[in-house]
Amino acid sequence: MYAWIWRRLPGTWQTKTGTALGVILVIAAVLWYVVFPWVEPKVQFDHGVVQNPAPSGSATPG
Repeated sequence: MYAWIWRRLPGTWQTKTGTALGVILVIAAVLWYVVFPWVEPKVQFDHGVVQNPAPSGSATPG
C-alpha cells in the first residue's frame, strides 16, 4: 500500500518525501486537535474502575 502511495506522489524523491511528511503532519494535527478531543469524553481513559478498595481481612494489626 505504501509503495502504491509513493508511486502516485508527484515529483522527485525529495518532493515525494516532503509531500509525505506534510501529509503525515496534517493527519497528526487533525487527530490531535479534532478527533482526540471529540473522542476523549466518550472513552474516559483516566477514570479508574475501583475508587475505594476494600481492606483485606488478613491485614489486621495485632
